[in-house]
Amino acid sequence: MEKGIIVASFGTTFEEAEKLCIKSIEKRVKKEFNGYYTERAFTSQMVINKLKKRDGISVNNVTEALGKMKNEGISQIYIQSLHIIPGHEYNKLVNQAELFKKENQDIIVKIGVPLLYDDTDYERTVNSIEIPQIKPDEALVFMGHGTDHSSDTSYSLLEKYFRKEYSDNIFIGTMEGSITLGNIIPQLFRRKIKKIILMPFMLVTGDHVINDMAGDKGSSWKNTLIKDGFEVEVNMLGLGQNKKIQDIFISHLKTVIENN
Repeated sequence: MEKGIIVASFGTTFEEAEKLCIKSIEKRVKKEFNGYYTERAFTSQMVINKLKKRDGISVNNVTEALGKMKNEGISQIYIQSLHIIPGHEYNKLVNQAELFKKENQDIIVKIGVPLLYDDTDYERTVNSIEIPQIKPDEALVFMGHGTDHSSDTSYSLLEKYFRKEYSDNIFIGTMEGSITLGNIIPQLFRRKIKKIILMPFMLVTGDHVINDMAGDKGSSWKNTLIKDGFEVEVNMLGLGQNKKIQDIFISHLKTVIENN
């Protein structure tokens, strides 16, 4: 085989989340691009190191996956990012790929963009997520990861798309971005919201979703909202489990392959 695909995600140390949200996409890539040599890569070295130390599981980073493909004689390599936004992790992927290309100019390397990259992506994403009927005294709150990268504005933009399509009572907060749950709660009080539907806006249902969003510890989003007097309903579906979200990643990969 002369052509190969690397499916690159941040990664996770949660086995069930890996199966449901990452491996499911990898299986689709192998099925839809039959005949391509396929590899997995994680961009988080922390996740890679933890899996190796805790479970004895070896996962390549992007540089290592590219090197493996080179050793297999692959001359055309396509990397599909499973990141949500073009932030630090995506930039790391791009930088590693660019360095590899400089050192291996006879090998073609192309990269498929993350979930949210242009206006069409935002529209498709909004239409890919099943939104429950939201009553006037209810709100849907998404938990995103967030970042100190400028692409953190992607979450606020996506919130506008959701509100335009469904309801003004849809909010997107983040764990590590500029808009947190603390910024959202005062708005919930002003709107006299009684019930919150809490959903993750992350590829996998890993530590942030299981513990920080829906966990039993006092600082979790669920418990914080309950303490503030809200009724809370939790949805634990990771974006990677959503077939329509998978379709967007697949379409990004098809674009780079067809435009080669």
